[in-house]
Amino acid sequence: MTQAQQTITPELRRWIIDQAEAGCRPQDVVQAMQTSGWNEGVAIKAMENTLREHLAATPPDDSDLPPATPVPGPPLGAAPSVLQSAGHPVTLLTTMKHPRVIVFGGLLTDAECSGLMALAEPRLLRSETVDNATGGSEVNAARTSDGMFFERGEHALIRTIEERIAALLAWPLENGEGLQILRYRPGAEYRPHHDYFDPVHSGTPRILERGGQRVGTLVMYLNTPEGGGATTFPDVGLEIAPVRGNAVFFSYERAHTSTKTLHGGAPVTAGEKWVATKWLRQREFI
Repeated sequence: MTQAQQTITPELRRWIIDQAEAGCRPQDVVQAMQTSGWNEGVAIKAMENTLREHLAATPPDDSDLPPATPVPGPPLGAAPSVLQSAGHPVTLLTTMKHPRVIVFGGLLTDAECSGLMALAEPRLLRSETVDNATGGSEVNAARTSDGMFFERGEHALIRTIEERIAALLAWPLENGEGLQILRYRPGAEYRPHHDYFDPVHSGTPRILERGGQRVGTLVMYLNTPEGGGATTFPDVGLEIAPVRGNAVFFSYERAHTSTKTLHGGAPVTAGEKWVATKWLRQREFI
C-alpha cells in the first residue's frame, strides 16, 4: 500500500476508537497499522486526529469520571506577576485553566541548568517508559531520548531545586519523585501521552503502592535548542517553546482524558534539548 493510497476511511476511524476504548496503548495501535502496510507517519496522524475529534464530539459524563483529588499549584488568587519561592523569584508567564497549565520564567538559573546537565551526563541511558502490564519499565519507540534519575535530595543542587519546587507548588517535598534529566538529540521526540497511571492497566496497582497517583508534572528547560522541541498539548492546540531556565507545570485532578493533559515533546530539529522533569504524587513517594 503506497502512502498516496492510504485513505482514512470511516471504518478505520471506528477501528481506532474501538482500540482506544478497549484500553490498547497508542504505540500498539500504530504498530498494528504498520503491520498492515500503513506508513508510520500517516498512522500516527490518523490515530491522533481520530481520537481528538472523537473526544471533542463526546460530551463529558461526570457520573462516569473517577473522583477528583487535590492537586499541586501556586496560589494565584491575587493574580501575581512574580512569585517568591524559597527566596527565589519566579515570573508567571502564562496560565491556562483547562487544562491547568502554568508557564514559569526563570525557575532555574543558568548556573543551576549547567550544573544539572554536568551531573547527569555521565549517567545518561536510553529513556524508558512505564510498562502498563507489569508496572515496570521498558524501552519504547515513542520516546527517543536519553535520560537518568537522581535520588531525591542526593546532591546539594538537587535539594535546593526540590525545596524551591515544593514551595512554588505548595506540595510536600516528599511527595515528589526523583528528578529526571532527559537529553533529546536532533530528531528525538516524545510522542503525545498522559503522565497519570491509567487504572485500566494491570500494572497500575503496583505503581500506585509507591505514592499514589501522579497529580502534577513540572518540566524545566535546561537549555534552549536551536530548533524544535516544543512541549505540545494536542487536545487544546497549545505549544510551549523550550527556553533555558523556564518551566511548564500542569496538573490533573483525576486519571482521565477529561483533564486534557495529553502532551508530548515535539521533535528537535537542530541542536539538543535538555529538560529536568519532576512528577508529583498524591502522597509520599517511596
